[in-house]
Formats: sequence, structure tokens, C-alpha cells
Amino acid sequence: MGSITAPSNVYTLINVFPVEPDRRTELYEHLVEATEKLIKHLPGFVSANFHLSHDGKHVVNYAQWESERHFRAMHADPRLKAHFDFCRALSTPHSIPCDVSSVHETT
Repeated sequence: MGSITAPSNVYTLINVFPVEPDRRTELYEHLVEATEKLIKHLPGFVSANFHLSHDGKHVVNYAQWESERHFRAMHADPRLKAHFDFCRALSTPHSIPCDVSSVHETT
């Protein structure tokens, strides 16, 4: 899966992490490291993209999994407990499950 397509049967989440500006880089680097070292190697992982808001107060993650079951299994993986604890210490994320309904690209 190299690009976003619609309609899509993958489980898509937009995760918004509000964070103090002086901790944003720390949270971002932690998310990227956890994704590279473990999350992307878990069954059902499709993609993760990270975005830094211009106001310095948010890290946004656009993530896709083959299914909600795979996503829930990742959250239940005990190897990620410390990762989730760290993230929650810096932010209370707002996760929004979505359906990809329309994609527009230049040709």
C-alpha cells in the first residue's frame, strides 16, 4: 500500500496530541522511535505519518492498520506499556477513527 486510496477497508485513525511547546520535540521523537523500533513491525501495521503543527502545540499522527482488531492488539501489547505511559505523561491524545472517503491528487 503506497498511497491513500478511497474507499479503503483499512482502519484509519487521526491522533491529535496536544502538548506543551517545550515538550513537542520530545514527544515527536519518542513517537517516531517507538514506531520505527516496534510498532511498524507488528501484524497489521500499514502506515504512520507524523505532522507538527505550526503553532508548536500539537503532534498529529495519521495511522492506518489492516483492521481495528490489529490496532487493538497493538494497544494491548505489553511491550508498548512504557511507550503509552510516556505519551500520556506529556499529552492526553484525542483519537479519531475515520473512513477514507475521498482522495485528491495531482496526476
